[in-house]
Amino acid sequence: MVTLQTSHLNIAYEDRLIVEDLNIQIPEGKITALVGANGSGKSTILKTMARIMQPKSGSVLLNGKSIHKQSTREVAKQMAILPQNPTAPEGLTVYELVSYGRFPYQKGFGSMNAEDRRIIEWAIDVTGMSEFTARPLDQLSGGQRQRAWIAMALAQETDILFLDEPTTFLDMAHQLEVLYLLERLNREEGRTIVMVVHDLNHASRYAQHMIAIKTGKAVAAGAPAEVMTPEVLREVFGIEADIVIDPRTGVPLCIPYDLANRPAVDRARSKEQNVVPAAKVAAAFR
Repeated sequence: MVTLQTSHLNIAYEDRLIVEDLNIQIPEGKITALVGANGSGKSTILKTMARIMQPKSGSVLLNGKSIHKQSTREVAKQMAILPQNPTAPEGLTVYELVSYGRFPYQKGFGSMNAEDRRIIEWAIDVTGMSEFTARPLDQLSGGQRQRAWIAMALAQETDILFLDEPTTFLDMAHQLEVLYLLERLNREEGRTIVMVVHDLNHASRYAQHMIAIKTGKAVAAGAPAEVMTPEVLREVFGIEADIVIDPRTGVPLCIPYDLANRPAVDRARSKEQNVVPAAKVAAAFR
């Protein structure tokens, strides 16, 4: 069992405090989605939990021990991160990229052994990339490249997987492709997944746990039904929204309809302009 949490975490860029006194817990064996407005500190929190950034004070605890006091190699055996917009050398193949995930297990300049190759092939297979093994990354579609990067992270054989906006710049089909893969990895492999997600409905659909962040602080945390409420969305995103239940999945869906701070007179004017006469609606269906 792997436990991950932050304790009185403060993160700063030079003298500017971005995250203040953050205390959150990541449920083991679940998908957790960090949500919040642009600039709220979601990615900064993710990078610090993944040991890419150093906190100003406080700690990130992995199994009760600060990750910033553990060796890089030991941490890399327990958690992997897929950053936003990762880049690779030109001409690098899928197999070569995925093999990078085995570095924490190699000693010195030792070559890969049979176990390394088995795990690389497993990671490629489970992400549906077997037919592209020898294909250079720059010849793949956006969704295929993202799956290749996820395969590299899986090759690290970690219990925790961090992803920073894994669906950014992907079309709707490729977004669902990546999210379904993560859902399957969680369900079948028991991976603990922590991801920054912009689309609230994707977060609600694919995560069992959500943490809403506003200006570096956790405003709400819990199951999607506990976080996806009009009150939380108003505070975190500054929007007015209706919450409905998806009849297919039973999870809440967000339907935003206005800005929370818009003057009442503007709202009334918009309402008048958007009202469609009943006769016109009826005529459209004749």
